[in-house]
Amino acid sequence: MKIYLRYLGNPGYQQGIGQELGVSQATVSRTVDRVVNSIVTQLNEWIKFPTTNHELMETKRIWQNMYKFLTAIGVVDGTHIGILKPNRHGDEYINRKGKPNLNVQATCDDREMFTGVDVSWSQSVHDSRIWRNSKTGSQLINKADVVLLGDDGYGIEPCLMTPFRNPTAGAEINYNKLLKQETVIIERCFGQLKRRFPILQYVCRAKLENVPKIITAGAWAILTLS
Repeated sequence: MKIYLRYLGNPGYQQGIGQELGVSQATVSRTVDRVVNSIVTQLNEWIKFPTTNHELMETKRIWQNMYKFLTAIGVVDGTHIGILKPNRHGDEYINRKGKPNLNVQATCDDREMFTGVDVSWSQSVHDSRIWRNSKTGSQLINKADVVLLGDDGYGIEPCLMTPFRNPTAGAEINYNKLLKQETVIIERCFGQLKRRFPILQYVCRAKLENVPKIITAGAWAILTLS
């Protein structure tokens, strides 16, 4: 576990970590793979989105103790994680600054803990498309009286509240202010993830197929170390 956590806390150079800890680069690689794969197999025990009516109502009740949006159960948003440019379809991952990224969508609860992480999309895919194809969106579509909060990268839906694009009346302006105050918690979640694990703040230097596991394992580590 020490090698794994040091890997997350490093910009991603396994050889340097090995020298620091007195092991080979190959040992670092094998250890990280073993720990990450072990975490991923148990991830659903830790990062869990409420699905039953009881869980949803309890999550909404807890939210109301902390915040003002009465039907909310959490926040959804996306962040970008730098990666090495893939050999295949690499241009799909390039952002406006010419850097390759993954577009990671996540949800969090009132405790600023991740309840869902989707790492299956390239930089070029818009947040709203990720949401429409997400498991979370499909789970909530027929649930009454609960919503997630999102920014203007998403469209408003019965289960997703987003800002007015051009607020004019006082009620619309106040609504947008409240929404902004409460959606900021997902930004703090992403900020904590990247501050504690610089490999996710700079460039995740791993094969593309391994990057989603490293990201989700990092989200797990935030939950268990908090």
